[in-house]
Parts: sequence; C-alpha cells; structure tokens
Amino acid sequence: MNFIINNIKWLMLVSGILTATMFYGVFSPQFILESMFGAVFEGDLENIVIRSWSALIGLIGLMLVYGFFKEKYRAFILLIAASSKLIFIALVLLYGQAYLATALSAIIMDCAVVLVSLSYFGALKYSK
Repeated sequence: MNFIINNIKWLMLVSGILTATMFYGVFSPQFILESMFGAVFEGDLENIVIRSWSALIGLIGLMLVYGFFKEKYRAFILLIAASSKLIFIALVLLYGQAYLATALSAIIMDCAVVLVSLSYFGALKYSK
C-alpha cells in the first residue's frame, strides 16, 4: 500500500500533462472534436461548448500537475479529477457508443486514473 502512496505523484504528473493537452481545444475546437470523437460540429453552440469543455479538462490537468508538487492537496485533486473522468467514461458508455473507437485511448487512460485513484484512497485509509 505504501508503494501507491509513495508513487501516486508520478501518475498525477503524467496524467496531468496528458490531460492538460486538452487546452488545445480552446484554440482549435474542431481538431479536438475530430481527434477525440471523429466528428465535426456545425454551429456556434458546439464551438462554445467544446472550447469550454477543453478549458475545464485542461484545468483538471493542471490541478493534477499541481498535486505532483503539493502532497497536501493530492487527495482532493485526485477526488475531483477521478470524478470528472468517471463522469466522462459513464457518459461515453451510456450515450456515445458510436464514438468508442475514436475515444478509446482517452477512456483507457481515464479508467487507469480512476482505478489508481481508488487504490490510493484505499491505501490512505489502511495506512493510518
């Protein structure tokens, strides 16, 4: 269990950097939509939503990177990030089966972060 507690920061750094790449969608929403879902959008509403979504996901990535440096905030940051990733996974599985093939790499990474985060919380509970 101490292995997870001692090394969670590396998962936070790597997944945080990868997650922060979603900031690119603020500047190129069509690229993000095509690369994540293989779809195109047609309109201003989609443009706004995708840019906002990209910014929020990018901020979660920055939070994960911050958690790499600040142990005090790791549990809270992991709770927020894992919750966000779990919601994304659930939404794609429930409503976006047509996009599974193109979103598979993001889903796999998000599943890994969620599972390791749950292991981290279990390790914290049993280490005390």
